[in-house]
Amino acid sequence: MKKRIYLFLSIMIVLSFVLAACGAEEQEAETLGGYQIPAPVEGSYNVAFVYVGPHDDGGWSQAHDVGRLGVEQILDDVHTAYVENVAEGADSEQVTRSLARKGFDVIFTTSFGFMDSSEIVAGEFPDVDIIHISGYKANGENFGNLMGAMENIKYLAGILAGSRAKMDGNPKLGYMATFPIPEELRLGNAFALGAQETCPECTIDVRFINTWHDPILEQEGAASLFSAGAQVVMTGADTPAPAIAAPEGKWGITYDYVGNCTIDACLTSMYWDWAPVYADIVEKSRAGTWKGGWEYFDGDAGAMGLYGFMEGETLMPGLAELPEEDLQMVRDLLDQMEAGEFTRFDVFKGPITDNK
Repeated sequence: MKKRIYLFLSIMIVLSFVLAACGAEEQEAETLGGYQIPAPVEGSYNVAFVYVGPHDDGGWSQAHDVGRLGVEQILDDVHTAYVENVAEGADSEQVTRSLARKGFDVIFTTSFGFMDSSEIVAGEFPDVDIIHISGYKANGENFGNLMGAMENIKYLAGILAGSRAKMDGNPKLGYMATFPIPEELRLGNAFALGAQETCPECTIDVRFINTWHDPILEQEGAASLFSAGAQVVMTGADTPAPAIAAPEGKWGITYDYVGNCTIDACLTSMYWDWAPVYADIVEKSRAGTWKGGWEYFDGDAGAMGLYGFMEGETLMPGLAELPEEDLQMVRDLLDQMEAGEFTRFDVFKGPITDNK
């Protein structure tokens, strides 16, 4: 009888450990409206990232994810995690709130449409630092925004696109834009100003696709621009669609991620290197010195690149054929940008004239 009691107690003890472990495991894999919400790691400074697309989208979100991994390499005792494919609006608010409630110290929300939800959650959790990418709101305390002068790099890409179009004898360019927001208008205007440097006669056909990440729609949009006569198509969206859709003898310029310019039809890529900027913010947050404000970095931050012109990179075939004076113009301007001698204010300098 005693043996049976001992056996029963032993089984109950084992079951209690199993159930406890299952409970802990369930907390690790908590779901919220279909989103997997990660848990912080005790003893580490915990940083979370909220992505609008897949972490391996070949564009915007993947560039942020590479930056996330870079933070772990640069800083000691820092744990990072992410939630991907988060819809803008109510979903992003729920996800961000859940991450704050779980105990993450810093949260980066990486899409324009996450701005209002980030502001709301920051007000609810004053001890959590929330940084929104590409927006314009801040509270001077635990909520700020971050963006870089990608218009510098798109200006350079425009110089190259104009040079290529002129060489090919077709002064028509295409810009596949996402949404008609200030960011997209600014970047498209910078591209146009760059194209005027090498191809004053060039015109630009602009198409808004109203999405950040849709591989099928992006390829259809790029194909439409090429069919309408564009010689070079530049994108503001996530995937390398312009290069994939480019017919023989035409060219695409990709965006966001250093690894997405891999086929010969890709002229170049304008990409982000978020790691040094992210690591600096996380370290300041851990030290208690970060304050949420308006941070907009230029080329001297070392957080942006133009594929083919950065250290260790070689020119893509479509660039290698261009006139040397045009390539040297880009190299010289890039050097000035990295030295802090050429900024976004130089891209958009006057004079400004009206229609009279």
